[in-house]
Amino acid sequence: MHLRQAGSTKLVFPQSYGPALEGIIVNTAGGITGGDAFTLDVTAKTDTRLTLTTQAAERAYRAQIGEVSRVTTHLTVETGARLNWLPQELILFDRCALRRRLSIDVAIGAQLLMVEPIAFGRAAMSENLHHIQFRDRIRVMRDSKPLYLDGMDITGDAAAHMARAATANGAGAMASLVFIAPDAASQLGTLRKMLPSTAGASLIAEDVLVMRHLAADGFELRRTLIPILDHLTNNSLPISWRL
Repeated sequence: MHLRQAGSTKLVFPQSYGPALEGIIVNTAGGITGGDAFTLDVTAKTDTRLTLTTQAAERAYRAQIGEVSRVTTHLTVETGARLNWLPQELILFDRCALRRRLSIDVAIGAQLLMVEPIAFGRAAMSENLHHIQFRDRIRVMRDSKPLYLDGMDITGDAAAHMARAATANGAGAMASLVFIAPDAASQLGTLRKMLPSTAGASLIAEDVLVMRHLAADGFELRRTLIPILDHLTNNSLPISWRL
């Protein structure tokens, strides 16, 4: 109904043949660096179907000393609506400085599919992250009550931190997924069969399924994620994920 955009953040709407509206978020700046500030505020109105993704993987580049970039996203899903929040992976570069916050308000009777993939450098380029500042927060609320809270703080040598057995056992990429729907419980067995040994899925409520996934690199993460997202979107995953 309403769209306002400014700066390097653009939202485009490709032709869709299904009942849902699909939007692709484009960062015309080509990435994020120190001092940048990005804000996104989206509402899926009552009984609507909305899928949001990104044109490509986002990149958090090296920042100047003392500069921190910020990405703030607020999503609202009204009663009877379904929102698929499906950004492609965030790639962190050495010496990046990023604070990111995702807040989602889900009404009773609304559905949500959320995924947040992260790659700690590009394995194909033999990149290692030894000096980064990364703070990430995810909050999902329903009826003004916390439903899912997640956070990550990494300062300094991310490669050494991720190498620890109790942290990531050497994984170079990860993803968090939240699925809120009446059939969430019935999807648990299917998802577990699709997951590798480095991932797990659980129910935290009768209609809330959560998944955490670790992978060697971004390629392996996508290789497993795409079939899962295909399944949970009834084979309507945005084409930008396949390019």
